[in-house]
Amino acid sequence: MIKDKIVNAKTYYGLSKRIERAFTWLKDCDLKNLEEGRHEIDDAIYANVQVYETKEDSIYEAHRKYIDIQCVISGKEKVEVAYYNECKTKTEYDSDKDVEFLTADKNESVSLTEGEFLILYPQDVHKPCLNFDKSGIVKKIVVKVGI
Repeated sequence: MIKDKIVNAKTYYGLSKRIERAFTWLKDCDLKNLEEGRHEIDDAIYANVQVYETKEDSIYEAHRKYIDIQCVISGKEKVEVAYYNECKTKTEYDSDKDVEFLTADKNESVSLTEGEFLILYPQDVHKPCLNFDKSGIVKKIVVKVGI
C-alpha cells in the first residue's frame, strides 16, 4: 500500500508504464466534474467514479488482476488495510469480477481526504468507504490498473 497526495503522483511513474498512464489520465481530467460510472482509459486500465455515503462497516476485498488507485475527489473516508496472508477467505475468488471477500483480525486504518490516494496491490486486502469520524458524502475515483 502506498498513500500520498495526487499532486505527488509523478513520483510513482517509475512503478510501471500502466501506473504512469493511470496517473497521467487522472492529472489531465477535471476530477470534480467527472461523471459517475466507468471510464475506459486503455485496454488494461479503467476508472470507476463513485459518489456514496460512508458507512460504519463493510467487508474486506482483494483483487488479483488489477491494482487499485483509490483517489478521493471530495469528502473524507477511512480505509482499513490488511495483509492478504493474514486474512481468511469469506467468499471464494470470483475471476469474472476479480474479487475475493475476506475477514481480518489485524489491520491498519488509513484516512483519505480530498486529493489523497492509495495504491493497493493484490496483497493489500482493503475495506473502503468507512466513516472517517461520522457519516459523510464522498466522491472517489478508483482506477483499476491491470497487472
